[in-house]
Amino acid sequence: FIAISFKLTLICDIFRYYSFFKGQLLIKKKLLEYRADLLLLSVAIAWGVTFLMVQDAIKSVPVFSFLFYRFLIATVLIAFVCYKKFKHIDKSTVFAGIFLGILLFSGFSTQTFALEHTKSSIVAFITGLNVIFVPFISFLLFRDYVRKMVFVGSFIAVIGLYLLTMSGTLSLGFGESLTIVCALMFALHILFTDKYAKSKDVFLLVFFQFLTVTVLSMFFSLGIEEVTFDIPMDATFLKAVIVTSIFATFYAFLIQTYMQQYTTPTKTAIIFTMEPVSAALYSYVAINEILSHIQLMGAVLIVCATLMAEVKFKKE
Repeated sequence: FIAISFKLTLICDIFRYYSFFKGQLLIKKKLLEYRADLLLLSVAIAWGVTFLMVQDAIKSVPVFSFLFYRFLIATVLIAFVCYKKFKHIDKSTVFAGIFLGILLFSGFSTQTFALEHTKSSIVAFITGLNVIFVPFISFLLFRDYVRKMVFVGSFIAVIGLYLLTMSGTLSLGFGESLTIVCALMFALHILFTDKYAKSKDVFLLVFFQFLTVTVLSMFFSLGIEEVTFDIPMDATFLKAVIVTSIFATFYAFLIQTYMQQYTTPTKTAIIFTMEPVSAALYSYVAINEILSHIQLMGAVLIVCATLMAEVKFKKE
């Protein structure tokens, strides 16, 4: 009887400790997810805050030239950080980095050409539609499970984007078609970053991604723009290229690639809809650009959508 009691007590203790450590692991996992989401939010803010700087810079410097210098500096920075890892380079990491770089460059280039054919507000809205593309592509391509609240949050974010950014009539012309391709490229970039970041070295992945965008930007600049290397190095350009290369490129994509290991691509897409919100708020602070009541409503909806993506009901 004593032996049986001892064994039962031992079994109960084992289950108790197992439940405790399991609970601790779940708490740790949730904290890592929240930290990842907060840092991804900082990425969206960095992109939004630097939007005005980029707009001012590309008035005097061709777009692909600007991208070339922006990603060149970022490539040098990431090379300084991860040069010791170069001896561990393998073909799969190189391929993954180049593939992500092609997706990223395709998104930037189609968006740039779209701006020549349609209003920037329409381009901003359609680009934000990647928030809808991500969950559907994730389910169709990878059969990933997407929570209902995340789907709802995605649709609310689209409505918010429409109210915040739209200032023209939406029709499907050449510019709009290019922007849909742009949104698709950015959606695929988020999804494949999620897949590769979990199995590849994050720093090498970012390095080859930056290097790919740098090379492609240089070739496109040499091919279709009047100047690539002999550009005016004025204060506006230098400020924009330094700030964007450090914060909106080096920091942003390193954080995105690393933190997507701890959150879902759909939540990442919803968090990134905060970019136009932060851009609008920064415009208000920097140049006193006033938002209309409808735009404010759109911004509030995007914030609500971001919060909804964090909510998880027991039934889900």
